[in-house]
Amino acid sequence: MTEIDYAKVSRYWEKATPSILGPYMMDDFGFPASAGDFRFRAESRIVHRLTSDVKRDGAVLDLGSGIGVWAEDFARRFSTVTAVEGSRTLFKALQKKGTVYPNLLPIHGDVTTFESDARYDLVFLGGLLMYLNETDVIDLLRKLAPCIEPGGMILGRESTVRGNAVALRGDYQVVYRSVSDYMRIFGQCGLSVRHVERNEPYVLIEMGSELVEKWQKFMPVRFQALRAVGHLTYFGLRLGNPWITRIPKALGIAFPKLENHFFVLAEETS
Repeated sequence: MTEIDYAKVSRYWEKATPSILGPYMMDDFGFPASAGDFRFRAESRIVHRLTSDVKRDGAVLDLGSGIGVWAEDFARRFSTVTAVEGSRTLFKALQKKGTVYPNLLPIHGDVTTFESDARYDLVFLGGLLMYLNETDVIDLLRKLAPCIEPGGMILGRESTVRGNAVALRGDYQVVYRSVSDYMRIFGQCGLSVRHVERNEPYVLIEMGSELVEKWQKFMPVRFQALRAVGHLTYFGLRLGNPWITRIPKALGIAFPKLENHFFVLAEETS
């Protein structure tokens, strides 16, 4: 498989819009800003449940933290949060959150070379691994595994595909792996998988994104009315939530093409 061009990944995120929609890849579908807020709130309920056993006086490491929406959420719940972001554009927004939360330490740097002697009760990877080549994913996870406190976890949140890995090689470079790919990788890193869960809020919004993309391909640009179509699509999905995400699976239809899963990981014990 062709390697990801990290220079292109960096250029893409330097140009990203520092908003709730930008890092969620929801900018170009005509969705209202409230769509990003809805998705974060819905995902945060899942994250709160999955991390409910993490001690409240614990330390959190958020790698690839973007504008800091998750870092901010963790800062409200845990004693200390270290948030590492490589994009200067997104880091500026992250820094602002650091001025509000004294227990939040923003660091501008490459997540793959970040070194720390600290140990963490929670390491959060919120859509980072898909921008790394497999060898770098393995190196990073092997480096992180000894940093987990007893009883702590690594929580990954990655976009996934159902079959073979899919790589995008244009200006936006990414590898979408399957759940089984990640299970294999985690095993190579000395990590045990405690729990895997499909990210239903992601799937709901991704259904809308792929529907709007089909509309854009079918309809000439001057007739697309993207803002109106995006709003209608989003609110229609919200009205049908949560049962609407179950219909394709019940009918045996692979829709949407992209999914997303949470992975709860712990260091293997001998």
